[in-house]
Amino acid sequence: MCGVFGIHDHPEAANLAYLGLHALQHRGQESAGIVSSEGGTLHARVGMGRVADIFTHDVLRQLPGRVAIGHVRYTTSGGSIPRNVQPLTAQNRTGSVAIAHNGNLVNAEALRDELEADGAIFSSLSDTEVVLHLMARSGEQDVVDQLVAALRRIRGAYSMVLTAGDRLIAVRDPHGFRPLVLGRMHSKDGAWVVASETSAFDLIDAERVRDVAPGEVLVIQAGRAPRSVELPAQPRRLCIFEHVYFARPDSVLDGVSVYEARIAMGRRLAQESPVAADVVIPVPDSGVVAALGFAREAEIPFEMGLIRNHYVGRTFIEPEDSIRHFGVKLKLNPVPRVLADKRVVVVDDSIVRGTTSRKIVRLLRQAGAREVHVRISSPPVHGPCYYGIDTPTRKELVASSQSVDAIRDFIEADSLGYLSPDGLRQAARGDEGQTYCDACFTGDYPVDVGTPHARRQLKLIEV
Repeated sequence: MCGVFGIHDHPEAANLAYLGLHALQHRGQESAGIVSSEGGTLHARVGMGRVADIFTHDVLRQLPGRVAIGHVRYTTSGGSIPRNVQPLTAQNRTGSVAIAHNGNLVNAEALRDELEADGAIFSSLSDTEVVLHLMARSGEQDVVDQLVAALRRIRGAYSMVLTAGDRLIAVRDPHGFRPLVLGRMHSKDGAWVVASETSAFDLIDAERVRDVAPGEVLVIQAGRAPRSVELPAQPRRLCIFEHVYFARPDSVLDGVSVYEARIAMGRRLAQESPVAADVVIPVPDSGVVAALGFAREAEIPFEMGLIRNHYVGRTFIEPEDSIRHFGVKLKLNPVPRVLADKRVVVVDDSIVRGTTSRKIVRLLRQAGAREVHVRISSPPVHGPCYYGIDTPTRKELVASSQSVDAIRDFIEADSLGYLSPDGLRQAARGDEGQTYCDACFTGDYPVDVGTPHARRQLKLIEV
């Protein structure tokens, strides 16, 4: 997953892009970048790491202009290396363009092979760069027409923001796999903004206007009302894992409150997998809201039996003398007074490989829990995602080869219950009757992925 942000016609565009990315930091912590546009000239600053570490006051002052786009990245295509950091910029015969992309193009490798055979030279391993090459070779004279021509050739998941000249362009693929929302600031300037989630609007005092529609190319230009170009329609398929895990609970996606959806998931889970227990606890932070719903429906007290350390870095030094459950203890610490001699229900959003769940169960027992019942607010993950989520291969997914009973034994729980696919869809449906992509649970892939290509590896050392 990644996060994108764009703002048009504001005197502090780069500063507000920084704040928007800060609110989207949960969607990607490997790298971040901002590109501003001033009179058609692009100014870029990208780097590895988190938003606050890259963008100081001095850096932001070097990003002038009234238009800016930004990106936070979690690697799904190309690898976590400096040359893949977005937004990507390019210069072609019609001017400069910058692009930031959330999603994954399932035919990117095939297109890249075709372009390279025709003489194209790529500077990154990101699938997003394919879009820039297709735009340059389209033969069209206007950047919007170039983009539309490129989009007609790509398949997969993409929510993108681009800037060229004084224009801000927002794009969502015809299925709407990844979220993208249009907003407007309350200030007198009334600047237009787009972001992966509405939580980015709250920080900058903007309000949600509407979601960018699946298949919409939205063009925002000074002195004109926003205009749209529509791509051929496809069935709507927002990724349901956005509601399960990715999105912040204070966001609204395609008209559905993430918070309310997770409450409903927990309630439905309690109906489908009831258990006699003394306390319900979440695995923080992703399991908190579903655990609240479970506790309310089951009428079992809710407690924070695990406390999360929010200041754990991406790397650490493990003591030479092994400490039991060291990796989990870095992030989670049990509260024995909540757990001692209790029948505990622990609610989490998903089980992937199962090793972390087993460590959590052991940690709870070590803290005195008499019974540990694991409840998962999504169905078993049977297959990988090809649309922008960095899931393991099928053979690494424990549910792809093991029954629920076998997984229960593996994680050493007294019982294990998952939310059913139908229960998840009903919980996330909202008032607008949303339909979702749930391929990782059901194997129903809306876009044919063919034979996935192996990811390319750089044959040089990045320093």
